[in-house]
This record gives sequence, structure tokens and C-alpha cells, in this order.
Amino acid sequence: MFKKKAVIAAAAVTLGFALQGAHAADKQIKSIGVTVGSLGNPYFVTIVNGAEAKAKQLNPNAKVTAVSADYDLNKQFTQIDNFISAHVDMILLNAVDPKAILPAVQKARAAGIVVVAVDVSAAGADATVQTDNVKAGELSCDYIVKKLNGKGNVIIENGPQVSAVIDRVNGCKSVLSKAPGIKVLSDDQDGKGSRDGGMNAMLGYLTRFPKLDAVFTINDPQAIGSDLAAKQLHRSNIVITSVDGAPDIETALKTDTLVQASASQDPWKMAQTAVDVGYGIMNGKKPANPLIEMMPQLITRDNVGSYKGWSSPH
Repeated sequence: MFKKKAVIAAAAVTLGFALQGAHAADKQIKSIGVTVGSLGNPYFVTIVNGAEAKAKQLNPNAKVTAVSADYDLNKQFTQIDNFISAHVDMILLNAVDPKAILPAVQKARAAGIVVVAVDVSAAGADATVQTDNVKAGELSCDYIVKKLNGKGNVIIENGPQVSAVIDRVNGCKSVLSKAPGIKVLSDDQDGKGSRDGGMNAMLGYLTRFPKLDAVFTINDPQAIGSDLAAKQLHRSNIVITSVDGAPDIETALKTDTLVQASASQDPWKMAQTAVDVGYGIMNGKKPANPLIEMMPQLITRDNVGSYKGWSSPH
């Protein structure tokens, strides 16, 4: 009899814990707001798609609203205000300016909204999910050094001054500085993170510099634009490398372009991880380390055939 009572009591305690567990994880994601640098970039579109897929997995009725800040800080402030007014549960934030965005992040968190920084850091965010961007820059520029046998004229085609871009450029510079035969002709021009911006920057370089051996661009759209500019001016024998591992770059690596390598990111997985982490924080489970970094890999003409890519779940 005693044993039976004990078993019933234990079962009741277990059930109590189970109900507590269910209750604790009961906070559903009803809506997520996503604000990114530019929805004109397939990379950010993939972030939005990845976030939406994960949100629907957690709650089929979850609503995801995605907006493009177009690298305009005031616009991003307004977007975050709109998300607060709409009472979203979570904001995935690709900050236009990692420090200046702080008041908006604080306001959102004060309203009880979980803020997860994606791809770039954001002051005050609950957590950050990004690529190890320093490593990405290192991989891409190490390829240039090896390809040029440590000698030549190189350009770093810069971009919007968000943390991811700054880190990539720093990673690249640290590698190039170890090769005394490499001369960096320019490192401060903004290719605007876009194909058109990359093309315009490259046309300027090619006009100014008769001898140019390699260009590191901070993302794939700029690399594609730079390649188009070189074609337009009939310039060849230039090594172009970048960061993203986007579908466009897979095509470029398999065809006759000057693009030879890209350090890959995984925006789909990044967004899914961000939603997961945010969901955990909503339910009182903070990550041991609020900075979650993903390792890039270098995609080249040699290994692009076995590269899984990032335009879909995998």
C-alpha cells in the first residue's frame, strides 16, 4: 500500500513538473518583425525566408513582417517603432549602425520584445547570431595572396560601415599586411553592398589604376558588379574574391568570370538559429553565450561543385 501511494505521489510530482514545463514553454511566437539592410540583396531575402520557416515551424499561425531599412538609420528607427506599436514578440535586427541603434533596441526591450541581432551586431540586443566575419575576410584575402604568390596590386572594395563589413575588411587587411609584396591601392571606397555600387567603384578603379591584380569585395553583389565593370573595359587577369557564397556567385564560379572565391555564409541557418534563440529567451532560456558565431568556408572553382549553397533549407 505504502509503495502504491509513493508511486502515485511521485507520478503527481512528475505531472506537476510536466505541466510547469508545458506552461513555461507556452509563450508562443505570434509575430516577428524583421528589419534588414536591403531586401534588394538575395542574402537578406534568404534571412527573411529562413526566419519565416522557423517561426511557422514553432507556430503555424505566426506572422512575419519583413522590411528593408536601405541602410538608412532613421528609417530603421521608424520600422522598430512600428514593430513596437504592432506588439511583435520578437525583432530580428540587421542593424544599419551597430551603436546608434541602441535607443531603439532599448525601447523595444522595455516594451517586452526580444531583440536578436542578425548578421551584424547591435548594441543592447538580447543575443547576436552572425558569421565569424573576420575569418571570412581572412579566408578570402589569403586566397588572393596565394594566387598572386605574395606580390601584386590589390584593392579592398569596402561597403556600408556595419560591423560585418568592418570585420571582413579587418580580417582581409591582417592577411595582406603579412605579405610585403602586396600593395593595397585603395581600401576605403563604399561599393554600397550592391551590384551597381560594385560596378561603379570598379569602373573608377580600372580608370585610375592601369595595373590591378586582385580585388576583395565585401560581398557577392559587389563582386558580380566588379566583374561586369572589368568585362565592360576589357580588363582581364584580375582575381576577384568576396564573402557570401550566394547563388549568383556559384554561377560565377562555374562560368567564365574573374570571380574566383567567396567565403560562404549561411543566412538560412543564421535566421533559423536567431528565431530559435529568441524563442528560448522569450521562455526564460538565455543562451550561455549571447554571441553565436558561424564559421565560414571558402568556396572556389575547385570545390563549388560539392557546395550545398544557401538558397534553401538544408
